[in-house]
Amino acid sequence: MEEITVEPMAPECMERVVEAVQRKPQNGAARLIDCLVRHGVTTVFGYPGGAVLPLYDALHIDGRIRHVLVRHEQAALHAAEAYARVTRTVGVVLVTSGPGVANTISGLLNAMSDSIPLLCISGQVASGSIGTDAFQECDALGISRPVTKWCHPIRHVDEIPQLVSKALAVASSGRPGPVLLDFPKDIQASPCSDDRAAPGSAVARFNKRFAPRTAISLPRSKKRLT
Repeated sequence: MEEITVEPMAPECMERVVEAVQRKPQNGAARLIDCLVRHGVTTVFGYPGGAVLPLYDALHIDGRIRHVLVRHEQAALHAAEAYARVTRTVGVVLVTSGPGVANTISGLLNAMSDSIPLLCISGQVASGSIGTDAFQECDALGISRPVTKWCHPIRHVDEIPQLVSKALAVASSGRPGPVLLDFPKDIQASPCSDDRAAPGSAVARFNKRFAPRTAISLPRSKKRLT
């Protein structure tokens, strides 16, 4: 078989590509990533799928948040739990629709029982297909309501800054716990104005009174956990 050689892109061409991407109108997915950054989120855990591809594109283009790829959505929740315990911030998870969000229920229940602040962002089929038994559609709000402090759909790009702020506040206030935002694919891809969310403070630290002792002692530990 003939070997194919791919020449690297010239620097000037790469600059034009970057400029074109930066000029591209912001969509709902990019706005949500920007809101997370403005609230101090630096790491997310997740597993990609068709219903969250716009979010993953925005995550890659933005480049300010580190993504930890797992092999199962349940593992993403447990990894985010550990991250929240050690850093005492809100753990953030990205999952796709249907079986993707269904696989998060055990992790959400565990976070609810142990008072761990998590924000799970689940992809969803297009708004017009909700309730039609579309491919990989799932009643994410219905199945997550018993195991979350608060869950809410994102119905319009203009709601994103307020909903992200509220989700992080609910997750970290009072008795901490998990929250979920259901994000339809068409809203992720919907264009929006360039005026972004007002700069937010760093993600609120969760209430020490409910923090497990492990979360407080781990940063001072001198031995590695195996």
